[in-house]
Amino acid sequence: MREVNVTRAMGAAMRRIHVGNALSAFGLGFTVPYLYVYVAQVRGLGSVTAGLVLAVFAVAALVVLPFAGRAIVRRGPLPVLLTALVVAAVGALSLGVSGQAATVLLSAALLGAGQAVMQPALATMIVDCSPAETRSRAFALQFFLQNLGLGIGGLIGGHLVDTSSPASFTLLFGIEAAMFLLLVGVLATVRMPRAPRVADAPEGAKGGWRQLLGNRAMTQLLVLGFVLFFACYGQFESGLSAYGVEAAGISTSALGTALAANTLAIVVAQFAVLRFVERRRRSRVIAAVGLIWAVAWAIAGYAGLGHGSQTMATAAFVSTYALFGLGESMLSPTLVPLVADLAPEGMAGQYNSAFALVKQLALAIGPAVGGPLAAALPGPYIVVFLLFSLLMTALAVRLGQRLTQVQDRPWSLRATRVVRQGGTPAEAEEPAQA
Repeated sequence: MREVNVTRAMGAAMRRIHVGNALSAFGLGFTVPYLYVYVAQVRGLGSVTAGLVLAVFAVAALVVLPFAGRAIVRRGPLPVLLTALVVAAVGALSLGVSGQAATVLLSAALLGAGQAVMQPALATMIVDCSPAETRSRAFALQFFLQNLGLGIGGLIGGHLVDTSSPASFTLLFGIEAAMFLLLVGVLATVRMPRAPRVADAPEGAKGGWRQLLGNRAMTQLLVLGFVLFFACYGQFESGLSAYGVEAAGISTSALGTALAANTLAIVVAQFAVLRFVERRRRSRVIAAVGLIWAVAWAIAGYAGLGHGSQTMATAAFVSTYALFGLGESMLSPTLVPLVADLAPEGMAGQYNSAFALVKQLALAIGPAVGGPLAAALPGPYIVVFLLFSLLMTALAVRLGQRLTQVQDRPWSLRATRVVRQGGTPAEAEEPAQA
């Protein structure tokens, strides 16, 4: 009976967590696509200040994430998430009424810091509320709801904004702040199952960053994560779009279509590929994504350098974004669950924050490298990132050699439990490789 009650409590908590993911993504979708225009044109602060605002988002995340993991481990993910939501709400609301560069930058720092901490806190809550054998499905649903929320938020926000009216943007940021505060109300009463904290953790799990960096599988996953975020996500709105406009002659409307194709591919493919992904080795799934993205970069090369018709170039460019979306839908039930399975008991928050930190670093460096390279040297740009995708495949295969059977094949845990219930001795798990 107690086990049934725990399962019901975990299910109820998970439903609220998924609602929270959708609400936070919806709020961010309202404002993020229009932030540059708002600062540079609506507030008349110029392109330099607008660029600094975007940089402040990345810097704020890099500053707070190393501390967020320790806070999640010590205090639990829910108090940390609620604090981050309030900070983000204050940042969003003040950004909507700020007219001076200093207050805009400070508001962006608050919003960026709060937004950054939400990711590992929510991921840790999902880990705490899902058994290992169903975790991939939980993270796939999270990714689906995030993209759906961002897409709907961006669509509605685009119809609300008016560049000639600062009040329309104030409304936009006000709605974003309201979404964060609504999420506080939704999650404040969540009864989280008791998860181990740092005081309860085994002695080997108390070393924080030193212990994490001593985990060879985790350090390899962090390197792999940097490569894939740098070579894909870090290029979407910078290098790849610049390449499309400059080398392939893609119109802004076609670029919007390509971004929509990326979101549509994720929404359509997410659950279609989940069954396939759940029964495959995680390292091999990541390696396959590297190959898919290499094909995507080759198609992008044809779009800009193939000397075909403009229609063919546009179709190829849209296909590139769709293939990236297919790869993303395969990674969502694979990467973050693997981070959780590599974490010692009680340390999921630290490991999730480390992975989020690497992601933010790649997203900060990716546009700075990709944008200028794509504009000046489109041919080398395609070659470089095609090679990065192949490097991702090689790193994934190498990582697979360090993972235990359960870490790389999570479905084997379910099979082992079935065998145990049948009374036959279960096969021993392979020892973890340090």
